[in-house]
Amino acid sequence: MNGTAVLYALILLMVAFWSGNYIAGKIALRELSPLFLAGLRIGLAGVTMVPLYAWERVRKRDRSLTVTARHDVVRLLLLGLLGVTLNQFFFIVGLSRTSVAHAAILIGLTPIQVLIIAGVRGQERITARKVAGMAIALAGVALLKAFEPAAGTGATWLGDFFILLTGLCFALFTVFGKEVTQQYSTITMNTYAYVGGAVALLPLTLWEAAHQPLAHVSAGAWLAAIYMALFPSVVAYLIYYHALAHMAASRVSAFSYLQPVFATIMGVVLLGESLGAPVIAGGAVILAGVYLAERG
Repeated sequence: MNGTAVLYALILLMVAFWSGNYIAGKIALRELSPLFLAGLRIGLAGVTMVPLYAWERVRKRDRSLTVTARHDVVRLLLLGLLGVTLNQFFFIVGLSRTSVAHAAILIGLTPIQVLIIAGVRGQERITARKVAGMAIALAGVALLKAFEPAAGTGATWLGDFFILLTGLCFALFTVFGKEVTQQYSTITMNTYAYVGGAVALLPLTLWEAAHQPLAHVSAGAWLAAIYMALFPSVVAYLIYYHALAHMAASRVSAFSYLQPVFATIMGVVLLGESLGAPVIAGGAVILAGVYLAERG
């Protein structure tokens, strides 16, 4: 298998991990508060990254990495704030207030947000075809929200808004992170992102922990939280950084439009969520628009 095939296989695995994240999140949120789950997820991921970072330093024996990281630590922490802390905080809060299908479909809009920001930054050229694709994708959002009754679906306007903020944070992280991946390894960037995020959320996490009956939380909820911390967070982000260093930001993010398909199917099969015509129609229009924009 050549390098390109391996890269695409890793990206598909990343998408599978991220799709499973919606299911694990819904399971964990049955017993854990959104704020505590967000802090726990980022904290566990940060603890996992520290030994990986130490191992990389020993293996490379490169002191220049430390000097550069100290010089640019604020930049790395700000990227982590966008791509990890705020991204995952908004995701968990949004998921607690909307359905898996809605969350996954709206996350599918992330490539559109990447295109707009990358265009402003001069990393991408905005063509008429891309603009048409963006317009179609936004029409799909209108279709999704206009014709589906919120009652019985678990989807709310507030939840969907938080999910859109999730995509915006990740889009900013993708575009600005593209410039930094040329200087730092994936492990270095993830370590700064998760450890910085864990420290920032620690007071809130501890406060939330003191106000819920953790002794009565089931093993299933804990395992779901651990899955969220390890696979969609650490493993998937390592793959994402690696891919970002080897191909255009918009092409990497384009794979996110597979998430609505995978996650929605999982939500129906594993959680018994309903799948009405507005969700199918709106999702199809959104994905068609994203595809057209990516091809433009």
